[in-house]
Amino acid sequence: MPRPTPADGLRFAFGTLTVIPVHVRRWDRDAARAGMLCAPLAGLVVGLGAAAAGSALLALGASPLLASVAAVAVPAAATRGLHLDGLADTADGLGSGKAADDALRVMKQSDIGPFGVITLVLTLLAQVAALAELYDESWTHGAAATVVAATAARLALTLAARTGVPAARPEGLGAAVAGTVPTPAAVAVLAAVTAAAGAAGVPGGAPAIAHNAAAVVLGCAAAGLLLRRCVRRFGGVTGDVFGGLAETTCTTVLLVLALGQHAQ
Repeated sequence: MPRPTPADGLRFAFGTLTVIPVHVRRWDRDAARAGMLCAPLAGLVVGLGAAAAGSALLALGASPLLASVAAVAVPAAATRGLHLDGLADTADGLGSGKAADDALRVMKQSDIGPFGVITLVLTLLAQVAALAELYDESWTHGAAATVVAATAARLALTLAARTGVPAARPEGLGAAVAGTVPTPAAVAVLAAVTAAAGAAGVPGGAPAIAHNAAAVVLGCAAAGLLLRRCVRRFGGVTGDVFGGLAETTCTTVLLVLALGQHAQ
């Protein structure tokens, strides 16, 4: 089979990570690798849509709180809530205290347990609260943070799909993409996204550049800790774990940016 084209990678990324109606023509390991390398681009598009929604409400006279709710709602809608659902299922699996196979069965159930509910509520509250502070500073701070967080969230998926990270199940999205991205390529994407995030802070000077770059690195570090825990606990990654990693990264990035704003 011929090597996947950049278009194949983009179709895979947008077709699996967003609700944008694209036709995924290839569903093999090579296409999955290309798609996971393109994952931050899907996050960039989602983030731009979220920033536009939040900024538009702010321009219409809405409060920073309402603008931040809109900015958080758009990525949820753009993924059909799959990342949030994955976060809740991962929390239930980790909190179940059961053996790996039983914990994976807990994660596959359609209902959400107490660990999942608590994690969802606190995560969404943290995202909205952090964005509200940033939008209160200015619409540009809020919009930039929204884009950086959404892009970094999908960057975490690229890193989690790197070589050496096994799949916990033989089927599903986790199995399709696990271990497909060579580690050097994952590091290169991390460097590119971090540099781009830093460049987005240029209007704010050196402190903003440093805070943006640090937010991406710390967000991915938080996701890395969760990934390590999940691999040890479940034996590998699943689609739910990927969702949990994305939301963990997004939340961490927003918190770092909000706290960094106070430090400037």
